[in-house]
Amino acid sequence: MFFSKDRHKMRQFFFDIWQKQTSGNVPLEPMEQIIAGIIQQHPEYHPLLADPDAVIDKDFTPEMGQSNPFLHMSMHIAIQEQLATQRPKGIIEVYQTLLEKSNDPHAAEHKMMEPLGDMLMQAQRRNSAPDEKHYLKGLRKLLKK
Repeated sequence: MFFSKDRHKMRQFFFDIWQKQTSGNVPLEPMEQIIAGIIQQHPEYHPLLADPDAVIDKDFTPEMGQSNPFLHMSMHIAIQEQLATQRPKGIIEVYQTLLEKSNDPHAAEHKMMEPLGDMLMQAQRRNSAPDEKHYLKGLRKLLKK
């Protein structure tokens, strides 16, 4: 279910997980546990997730000075999946180096989001598959900063 092109369904998935998490009496599936952990790390999003009707169809645009909380959390999910599957090859080494510098897994993931977003934007513009080599190159640039 999580991988859907339907924005409404994707957002509803986040709302449902947060509802389960806060109720405390509904067990979470393994993927839901990962997502609940990501939500937990973002207390600034808790009010949004507690009021689905207010944000389920809302556009979050940079022009309005807003970042998209659902995109942000989804990028955390993507990075954690990439680390778990070791794809692209070399991502673990980049992550470990960033982790050594910050000693904070969440901060390391935040640094990785810019190259991830760049790769996804390029793929969308070209109407092509994401370029893992380009992504890894962007990740490695982070190590030089």
